[in-house]
Amino acid sequence: MFGIVPFGRRGMGVQRRNVDLFDIDSFFDDFFNSGFFPAFYGSNQMKVDISENDKEYILEADMPGIDKENINIEVNGDVLTISAKWDEQTEVKKDNYLRKERRASSMSRSFTLENVDSDRITAKHERGVLTLILPKKETCSKGRRIDIS
Repeated sequence: MFGIVPFGRRGMGVQRRNVDLFDIDSFFDDFFNSGFFPAFYGSNQMKVDISENDKEYILEADMPGIDKENINIEVNGDVLTISAKWDEQTEVKKDNYLRKERRASSMSRSFTLENVDSDRITAKHERGVLTLILPKKETCSKGRRIDIS
């Protein structure tokens, strides 16, 4: 059984019934989250690869240009949350003009953990990729036969 599940997927890929044509919020949710607008869909969401071996899950999140000081990883109950916030400022001064630009951005992903020993999770940030090692919980012994004396 796979032990890490993306958290908070609100009916992605499932057609909703009883759609209220006058519900403006759901209209914009559907409009910007559809596959017809890939520039908007997931534009500020980190891309994550999850693999598994016998002892652990390996989660790799693409975070190019983000320093590790701006990344926060938390486990709260059975939910793992990875978030990042950063600010960028550029300033160009020439003879007859001044240009300043600012951009602040953030992104976050959460996963439901099953069969993960959250006390032994480790993280590494290298070349724009955040790698988390999520050790699996020790499985109970399969059982043994007890002799009757």
